[in-house]
This record gives sequence, structure tokens and C-alpha cells, in this order.
Amino acid sequence: MKKYLLSILTTITPFLIFAQESTSEKIDRIFQEYTGWFVEAIFYEIPFSETYKIPWVLIVLMGGAVFFTIYFRFINITGFSKAIKVVQGKYEDIEKHGADTLYGDSTPNEDANIIETLRDDSAHGEVSHFQALTAALSATVGLGNIAGVAVALSIGGPGATFWMIVAGLLGMASKFAECTLGVKYRDVGEDGTVYGGPMYYLTKGFKEKGMKGFGKVLAVIFAIFVIGGSFGGGNMFQANQAAAQFTKLFNFENENAGMYFGMVMAVLVAVVIIGGIKRIASVTEKVVPFMAGIYVLASLIILGANWTLIDDAFGLIYEGAFSGLGIAGGLVGVMIQGIRRGAFSNEAGVGSAAIAHSAVRTKYAASEGIVALLEPFVDTVVICTMTALVIVITNFDGGFMEYGVPIKEGVELTAIAFDSVIPHFSIVLTIAVILFAFSTMISWSYYGMQGWVFLFGKGKLSDLIYKILFLFFVVVGASISLGAVIDFSDAMIFAMVVPNIIGVVILSPVIRTELVKYLKAIKVKEEAMDEGAEDLTKHM
Repeated sequence: MKKYLLSILTTITPFLIFAQESTSEKIDRIFQEYTGWFVEAIFYEIPFSETYKIPWVLIVLMGGAVFFTIYFRFINITGFSKAIKVVQGKYEDIEKHGADTLYGDSTPNEDANIIETLRDDSAHGEVSHFQALTAALSATVGLGNIAGVAVALSIGGPGATFWMIVAGLLGMASKFAECTLGVKYRDVGEDGTVYGGPMYYLTKGFKEKGMKGFGKVLAVIFAIFVIGGSFGGGNMFQANQAAAQFTKLFNFENENAGMYFGMVMAVLVAVVIIGGIKRIASVTEKVVPFMAGIYVLASLIILGANWTLIDDAFGLIYEGAFSGLGIAGGLVGVMIQGIRRGAFSNEAGVGSAAIAHSAVRTKYAASEGIVALLEPFVDTVVICTMTALVIVITNFDGGFMEYGVPIKEGVELTAIAFDSVIPHFSIVLTIAVILFAFSTMISWSYYGMQGWVFLFGKGKLSDLIYKILFLFFVVVGASISLGAVIDFSDAMIFAMVVPNIIGVVILSPVIRTELVKYLKAIKVKEEAMDEGAEDLTKHM
């Protein structure tokens, strides 16, 4: 093992020297030269008129979300209360043993002879519903909620908030669909390690439909994109923004401060990711609720201090959502900005979350799909909306933002909004940025490694190579100005949409079957509990 480690370190040392000695401009120029075409292709905007354009990837994301919402009969609304109950563990008994075993459900399991069935998978799940949810949330809750919302409001005005919420609500159906498939078609290693995500349901699901070759091609494409996304948007961008906020807060002028910060961050990330999904989940289940709780609490304090302005803020949001006054592109321009921020923030339809949710302990695939629909709700409907309300209320006098004038530094603007009511909250916000960046990195390391393992095989050496590369990019990301590098990595993340949406749409009938199966199991349990309660009453 030491020999392999030495070989890997020897290989990447020239790149480390290059990263330290070369200027950011040179790195940006190289990336722009070789990857610019890819970035432009992924984020190409379809011109619908001279005044507005819509990125095609956004159309695919939202088109898929609308389809899943209708196809699954508004599961984003009807499944919400059940999702809360599942996370609380109300149905843990049937998910562990099966409704047929516990309550005499005679419904035949048509998949009983397939090794990847839910009946067999229950013994191999690695994390609880809550841990899977927080692991997936840690990859989405972060800079997009803090900085991205401010940027969206600067371009689209308060009305963008309304369409942001719409994107979050529709995205709940996409998360349900992809995460149900993630559990349904996951692989379980001999040591109990779970391997799941679009790579596996594209391969297995398409094979069942007689499209093995097509499914394999889509799976490989997705795996390549998820690896690239994990090194870039899920790693370098997070490290870069965290380092920038840290050095700015403490006024570090040392040109190597970013690199030192990156090295410390890399060590902390290493401690977590070496332990795999179990350790990642154990960390995220503490970090995500803690930081999200502090952020939401601070938002509520500001809203409470300005409670008389809340109705005015919603009035401004509603008016702006359907008028688009003063905003480039008018109504459509506002709509695009809001939906774009909502969709890009919660990543519903991208397929990444299905990887984390695949590791859950359950016999019913749809149980985790139902849990997953909470993710866009928390990320977009709650946290993004909180940020938007704080900015709108504290900016009624136009003191720090002119709507319709794009900004670049979203974190700074959000900090100004919070500081206006809670002095020095920018310090807490900086800590939040760092912790959110940290949790995002550890979750994306898991996503990327799943893609890596799918392409290069399972084994300790394969895992080690990926993790070393990931930690290397943590240091690089914190040390340089990214520019075109992050444009490319962002493009790779949203390129994942194409193979994933194709797969989920084609496999939608499978998802509906799993949903019916799980809802029937819940009904059997509830009926048995009701009968038990009646019997107990009779004997009293």
C-alpha cells in the first residue's frame, strides 16, 4: 500500500508545483481554451425572442419536474406528511422486516427471485433515512442558498423568489423519482458496502427493458460527469469560497494563506471521507441541522424584528413575480432567474442525491424516494426563501441593492442584510459558509467516488486513488482563482441532467410500481394497528 501511495504522490507532485508556481490567469486560459466549447454547449441559451433566452438544461430540468409531478399524482404534496413520518421512524418495522412478515400481507413480491430486490437489500443498507437525507442535503444546502439567492434577486428582483419556490415544489417530484430508483437498483458489495445512483439504475433498469447497450452508454457518461463535478463544483469551488471568506474575515494578506487554509481543510475532509458513507452521514447529520438551524433562526429573528414589513415583502414578491417591472426580460426574465436559482440550488433531476439516498436501510425503495422529496423543500422553499425575505425586507429603501443590476459577490450582500439587524452576524455567516462548504465537499467526495468505482472497479486501491486526487483538488481550489475552471465543473454537474432525466422518465413505470407497493405496506400496517387497538379496547 505504501508503494502505491508513493507512486500516486510522485505523479501528482508536478501538478502541485504547477498550481503553486503558475498564475490563475494562465490556468484559466488553459481551461478556457480546451473546455470553453463544453461549457457553452451545456449552458447554451435558446433564444425565444430578442429580449429573453432560456438555458436548454433548465428546460430539461423543469420539464422533467412537471412530468414527474403529474405522472406521480402530485406526490410532492400528497407524500409530504408521509415523508415526515418516515424520517421519524414511524414505519421502521415494516421497512426492516416487511409488512408481509409482520402483519400478514399476502401481496406477492414479483421481484422475489432477483438478487437486487428490496427483500434482500434491507440487510445491507448502511445509513438511516435521516442520515441519508442530511448527507444529500449537505451537498445542496450552502453557498447557493446564501450567495446564489442574492445574485438571483439582483438580476430578477423580489419576484424571482416566487418562481424559486415554484421550482422547489416541482423539484420535490424529481427527487422522489430518482431516489426511489437509486434504492431499487443499488448494488451491495461482499463487505456490505452499498453502491448506488444513476449509474446502476441506468444499467440495470435499461437492461430489464431490453436497452442494455443504451443504458450502459448513459451510465458511463453520467459517471464521467459526476467525477468531474465532484472535483470542481463539489470541491474546488467550495474550498475556494470558504478560503476567500476566511481570509477576508481575518484580513490575512499572506499570498499563501489560501493554500494553508486548503491544506487544513484537506486534512479535515480526509478524516471524514476515509470512513466512507457511514462516517460522512454521521458528520452531516450533526453539521447540516446545526448550521441550517442557526441560519434559519437568524432569519426568523430578522423577520420577527421587522414583522410589520413581512406582508409588504410578500406583496412585493407577488407583484414582481407577475409584472417584472424594471427587470430585463420583464415577466419571463424574472421567471427564468427564480426557476434557475431554485433548480440549480436543490439539484433536483441532476441525479447526484440518488447516490447518497441509495445507502439507506429499507426493504421498500419508495420509502427513501418519499424522504428525498423533503430535500428541495428544505433547501429551496425554506432556506432560499428565508434568505430572499431577509434581503427584500432589509433593502426596502434600496440601501445596498438596486434590483435589475447584477452583482457578483452574493455572500457579501447577504452579510450586509443580516448585519443590518444582527451586528457582526457576518462572522457567523463566514463560519456557516466554511461549514457548509465542508459538508458539501464530503458529500460530493462520496458522489464522485461512486462514479469512479463504477468506471474503474471496486477495491481499496481504487478508493485510495480517488480520495487522494480529491484532497489534492481541495488544496488547489483554495489556492487559486478559479474562473473558467469552475465554469467547466459546473457544466459537468448539469450535464448529468441529460442521462439522468432520460433514465428516470423511461423507468417511471417502475417507480410507480414501487410507490404502490410501499403505500400498500403502510396501509396493511395501519389497518393491523387499528384492529389491535380495537381488540385492546374490547378487553378493557
